[in-house]
Amino acid sequence: MPTVLDARTVDQLGHYEASQLADCMGKPQAAGSHLVGRHDGTRLVGCALTVRTRSGDHLMVQKAIDLARPGDVIVVDGGGFAEQALVGEIMVTLAAKRGIAGFVIDGAVRDLRFLRDQSLPVYSTAVCLRGPSRVGPGEINVGISVAGMQVQAGDIVVADVDGVVAIPRNDVPAVLRAAEALSRKECATLLAVQSGDVDRDWIDAALHTGGCHFISGS
Repeated sequence: MPTVLDARTVDQLGHYEASQLADCMGKPQAAGSHLVGRHDGTRLVGCALTVRTRSGDHLMVQKAIDLARPGDVIVVDGGGFAEQALVGEIMVTLAAKRGIAGFVIDGAVRDLRFLRDQSLPVYSTAVCLRGPSRVGPGEINVGISVAGMQVQAGDIVVADVDGVVAIPRNDVPAVLRAAEALSRKECATLLAVQSGDVDRDWIDAALHTGGCHFISGS
């Protein structure tokens, strides 16, 4: 299984918003808008334990809970199937007891009232009260796709109220450097906006390049 994420990396990634990290990577490393946090908004950082399962079946998700180590994020490719929940109150309670960092599920969850009060992060693409089957088949620690986001076992998952990104482990140092540079640039831009000294000429330049011209009225 992939190595556990070290505390220093967790701390470093905690300095940046998921949107900033997404801007430092390609689009396939960021999930689409339909992957939504169902919990109290607590931030998620952890190492991906990936699961691919048949639509509506959570046998391999159950097994992943048994295999996961403290700090792991269980990331499930359920094919986006929205008509049977893969995770609910009992599984989330068990995961929290075992120190699992959270769930990211391309599929449905249930027990939403419970989840909304929990600090254990749970992201899903749907909510459905129908329960799952538990007969398999499925795979664990394989490459998967979750809401358009490509995830490999051992990738670093970062999520907040804006959404979810998956950073390939070997790319973490480069992404951190890029995020630091982006953060400095954004801070400078915000200061310029607040002081009234922001440069907006780039807009007209971009429009001109695209062949769009404005004619001022008399």
